[in-house]
Amino acid sequence: MQETFVNKVAESGIISIDLESYFPKSDTIVGFDLKPYLFMELILKEKDFRAALLTTDWSVYEQKNVAIFCSADAIIPMWAYMLITAYLQPIATEVFFGTIDDFKQHLLLKNIQSLNVETFTNQRVVVKGCGEIAIPAAAYVAITQLLRNNAKSIMYGEPCSTVPIFKKKNT
Repeated sequence: MQETFVNKVAESGIISIDLESYFPKSDTIVGFDLKPYLFMELILKEKDFRAALLTTDWSVYEQKNVAIFCSADAIIPMWAYMLITAYLQPIATEVFFGTIDDFKQHLLLKNIQSLNVETFTNQRVVVKGCGEIAIPAAAYVAITQLLRNNAKSIMYGEPCSTVPIFKKKNT
C-alpha cells in the first residue's frame, strides 16, 4: 500500500509575504557626504563650497536615489542641503536627507505602502521572519498596520511554523 503525502502548508491557503522582496536594491542608492566639502572637516565656507559644487561630476548621481548626509560632526547650514538638492533634483531619481541606511528604510516603507491591501482581504497572511537581509522593525510595524484591517489573520515566521499576531474576531 502506497502512502500519500499531503502538503498541508500548500493546501492551507496562507499567503506568504517576504519583506526582502520590497527592499530596495543597493546599487540604486548612493550617498552624497558633505564631509569632503568642509574646511578641516569642520567648517563649511560658502565660497569654497559653491566652487566645489560647480566642479562636481553630477553624472554619477544620474538615475540614482541619493542620500544627502554629513559624516563629520559639523554644523551644516540648511541652505547647503538645499543647494545640493538643487543640483541633484533634475538628474536623480529621488533625493533624501539622511544616511543611506535611513534612505533604504524609507524606500522599503514606501514599497510596503504601495501594496494593494485588497489582495489580502479575508486572507490568512504570514510575514516571513528570516532571510538574507536584516529587515528593520519599522517594516514589520508598517506591514501589520497595512494588513490589520483587511486580513483574516496575520502571522509571523514561516507557513510551517508561525507566531500568531492578529486574528479577526467573528462578527
